[in-house]
Amino acid sequence: MTFPDFFDQASVIRVRDPLAQLLGSATDGIIDYRYVDAVRLAGHSCPTVAGAFLTARAALKALYPDTLPERGAIRVHMPSAEIEGTTGVVAQVLTLITGAAAQGGFKGIGQRFARNGLLTFAPEHVEHNAGIRFERLDTGSAVLVHVDAHGIPADASQRERMQAVIQQRETPEQQAEFARLWQERVRRILLQHADDPALLSILELPPTQ
Repeated sequence: MTFPDFFDQASVIRVRDPLAQLLGSATDGIIDYRYVDAVRLAGHSCPTVAGAFLTARAALKALYPDTLPERGAIRVHMPSAEIEGTTGVVAQVLTLITGAAAQGGFKGIGQRFARNGLLTFAPEHVEHNAGIRFERLDTGSAVLVHVDAHGIPADASQRERMQAVIQQRETPEQQAEFARLWQERVRRILLQHADDPALLSILELPPTQ
């Protein structure tokens, strides 16, 4: 399987997962998540998947400035319902990296390592545009992260190709150029704007404990 070269140039998110360490899944519980892991999960690469990956990266850097983030010890709250827009796609990527899962997630071993219930969603048709909330379970430290990729627009010529795609009448040439320009926008998001406050805004919240 061949992926675009820039996938390997994107930042790596390193976490420590004590459950993975306990079960011998990863030496010392250290796991590196790369953008291609999010692509494999979602089945495609797009600005939403890239934004979710960078959202997780930004939140973990803010919550764990001096140590490795602990996967499975983070609560995540989405500002809209799972079925609305791209919320579900974003949430899946965040689950991959943080371990936070909805009620169907891993229920733990005894009193430890439960991840179910750590991912929650706002009620349907309620969106506060306040960003995604991440909270450390051990300290109560929390941040809100909001991503807005409108400042990194697609090539203007994509509009016509998108219409052709929607109407299922794209030519092979249109499809190839559509794909190239689509991934070019993703590349710019991942490589040129990973730390751009215009793309990602982070608000530190008072600890809950």
